[in-house]
Amino acid sequence: MTAPAPTGLFGALREQLTDAAAAFADSPDALAGILAGMVDDVDRALRERLEIFPVCHHSPASALAMARRLRARPPKVIYLELCEDLRPLLDELRNCRLPVAVQAFATELDGFPAEWSPLSVIAPITEASAEYQAIAYALDTPGVELVLVDRSTDHVFQWTPRPDGPDAAPTSDEDAALHGDAVGVEIGDLRPRFAELEAYLLHHGKVRHWSEWWDQYVERPLADADHDTYRQVMVLVGSLFRRLRPTASARDDRDEDRERHMWTRMRQHLAATGADPADCLYVCGAFHAASGVEQFGLDSTAPDFAISPRTGTRWRYGLIPSSHSAIEAQFGLAPGAVSIAAANWTTAVARTRLTPYRLAGQQTGKKGRRARTAPATAAPETSTDRLTGFLAAPPTLDGLDEAELRGWCVDIVRLARRNGYLASTADAIAVFETSILLANLRNRARPTPYDFADAAVTCIEKDVVPGRRDVRRLCEILLGGDRIGQVGYDSLPPLARDVLDRLRPLGLDLERRTVQRALLDLRADPELEPCSDLLWMLRHLLPADAVRPIMGERRLGHRSTQESWDLALGRNQRALIELGYEGVTVEQVLEQRLRRAVRRPDATAANALAAVEDAIRLLDSPRLVDELGTRAVELLAAERTVDDAPEVLRRIRRLLAHHRTSAPALPAWCQAFVTTGYAHYCTLLPTAFVDEATGVRQVGAMLGFLFGMESLALSLGCDRSQLELAVAQAHPETPAKVALLWAAHHQLGLLPLAQLRERCAELLANPLVVPAFPQYLSGFVHALEPVPGLAPFVVETMSAAFAGLPDPVLLPWLPTLVTTLREHGAELVPLLVREAERTFPATLPALDGWTPPWAAGPTPRAAPTPTVETGAVHGLVSGHPEAVDAVAALLGCDAPWRSPAGAAPPVDAASTLVATHPATAYAVAALVTSG
Repeated sequence: MTAPAPTGLFGALREQLTDAAAAFADSPDALAGILAGMVDDVDRALRERLEIFPVCHHSPASALAMARRLRARPPKVIYLELCEDLRPLLDELRNCRLPVAVQAFATELDGFPAEWSPLSVIAPITEASAEYQAIAYALDTPGVELVLVDRSTDHVFQWTPRPDGPDAAPTSDEDAALHGDAVGVEIGDLRPRFAELEAYLLHHGKVRHWSEWWDQYVERPLADADHDTYRQVMVLVGSLFRRLRPTASARDDRDEDRERHMWTRMRQHLAATGADPADCLYVCGAFHAASGVEQFGLDSTAPDFAISPRTGTRWRYGLIPSSHSAIEAQFGLAPGAVSIAAANWTTAVARTRLTPYRLAGQQTGKKGRRARTAPATAAPETSTDRLTGFLAAPPTLDGLDEAELRGWCVDIVRLARRNGYLASTADAIAVFETSILLANLRNRARPTPYDFADAAVTCIEKDVVPGRRDVRRLCEILLGGDRIGQVGYDSLPPLARDVLDRLRPLGLDLERRTVQRALLDLRADPELEPCSDLLWMLRHLLPADAVRPIMGERRLGHRSTQESWDLALGRNQRALIELGYEGVTVEQVLEQRLRRAVRRPDATAANALAAVEDAIRLLDSPRLVDELGTRAVELLAAERTVDDAPEVLRRIRRLLAHHRTSAPALPAWCQAFVTTGYAHYCTLLPTAFVDEATGVRQVGAMLGFLFGMESLALSLGCDRSQLELAVAQAHPETPAKVALLWAAHHQLGLLPLAQLRERCAELLANPLVVPAFPQYLSGFVHALEPVPGLAPFVVETMSAAFAGLPDPVLLPWLPTLVTTLREHGAELVPLLVREAERTFPATLPALDGWTPPWAAGPTPRAAPTPTVETGAVHGLVSGHPEAVDAVAALLGCDAPWRSPAGAAPPVDAASTLVATHPATAYAVAALVTSG
């Protein structure tokens, strides 16, 4: 049977590919189907009445082809593959310096899980891209309409679960983190969908990364190609990757839904406006140009794609600064790939003398020429087969440009010397020769920037990096650098503009990316106080390096009179812009964040108290403080663990001290917090003593709250018997908690100090308990939080242990004691040090004859005599007998002690008390006489 004659524009090419598949493939039917399908995809795309312009994102070849197409046959309508709700942002590009990214941001979710917040979608735009050429042409040409036809940002998350893959891979690099964890929307993603094809292409292409392969085998051959050749090759490449992708997946289904969405939107627009398809241009990725969905083409009879309504999520839109490294990290490109593409774009524009399109008023680093509009030419009636000749012809090898390569080599040596490398002219010569050698080994006559970078690393770096930049990074800087965009003042959200306006009295250009020092003397220049308040709020809201205080602090009840700041708002412009998505003023955003912080499902009482502190320090809003404090009471009552007890105790002490010194009475929420905490910790105390998961630090903090707040709690109506019952029900087993319980008993008056001293002596005398004695000491150290009066006893106990234990016993547990105190009682050890300073003598000679007070025993006292020294003390006691009578009655002494004038007073308990402790009487006398 005779094979049918090839038909169509690419019939001959289809026949050649089919014969090649039969000759070389093990399964010719499968390969023939793939190759023939690719040709069919190209044929179908070219026969479509609406011209399809396939592109690759950030591709100089696509940008050049787009500029040529727009000048040759200017369209009246451009359909662009970009989220349809981002269209208003494109008009603001003229106020920015590229690269920037259009962004949709949402924090108030309605229809999405709350844990997804915040949602962010970005689409970066560079000058060396076909999309920017189309945008600049459409916005600056009267009568041209730009229509975005891709799904909305809301549908991005409707159709896609929270991405954890490379589309949203976070990065820690400063400039690469400009996009954060935003979902990247890329036009013309031509990266292979499976690792086998990519590895095969990289291996046989003798390159390391996909970006390098694309630059060598697609980018450079198409840079000077005519329009038909460019379109046919790009559709062919898109069809290749589309047909070689793995089996159907959720991502493939989303890609096809996007294509259905775009064709539906274009047909709806044409029907609504009556535009002529011949005057329209559809710009999309090459992958989507080879689409096979049923809605493809204007003549398709398939029904329109059903587009679901958007959720109630409130989206905010804006422009954020981007950078070459951010784009590379966002989309998995090789480091330096976008910078090299930008350098290739500049070289190609100069070589072809093509005037690219640029938005009027666009901020650029150099003065550009205004775009010229070429006269329109009629569209060709038919397309010719340029694909067959392109595939059959050998690649055109660019000749060696010695001047360009020599300039690179000289500049890299100069840059390397500035960064600490011992490079010389010999290294420049070596880089030159090695670049040519590597290019020849990789079958190219002209060294590419990748060859040059490899040669520079080999000849200059030599596995040693003297500074913070390696040679490959220096090559990226040399070939164009990591260009960083900036959003103009007029395109900033209201909050960002308000921040810059309010900080203008500082006299700094805060839009610069450098770190600037601001000095504020608030005593000499009180007008700067609003700037200081704003800086402290920004310090709380922005990243740590955006606003960093060098001198000065803002704490409860204290404001510095002199401050010094390092400001880098220009470098953190993205964070400032996204702050503007949350509100109109910084105060509003801070208030909202504090409210959200205490309303989160994982919020704790400690978090709420921290929010109260921030509200007092930064906002000084009593209404907000009361609201947050009330929420803190609710959270404390609902907690079932005491993990945050130390933090709660530290913060509530600080807040109580602040309110006692700044207000006539405690706020109602403070009183409620104390009473609620007293009852709450009394309830949990017995369980915490025996729970192994509860540390001794937490139990000590609970006791510190109960004993420290006891007088206030009792005055507010709490019952002390609740604390006594809680302590009585506690039966700990671990040594540290046992020591804490003894300290609690001592504080409650149930365990005198003499008995506590005896128990410790028994522990030191028991050889089985001595190894665990450091844990008892750890418990006593934590007991200083609720019972600070035990500090002398703890010093006594530690001194007795060091003095009485033999070295074979003392030395093994000494490291354990040090590590235990460092881990569990670091903040309480200074109390022991101060107490030891008061107890021990200050000099070594005095130490030799010093007797510890606890080892001296009771001081022998002489028998009382019937006479008492007359003077200030006697005059004080005689002049104020009521006090002595009260003390005598308290001690149970009812014998008379006063005598008639001139007679000696009787010897009784009161006079004995004064004679035995004269220091107290002298102190009282000095206080009274001085007053």
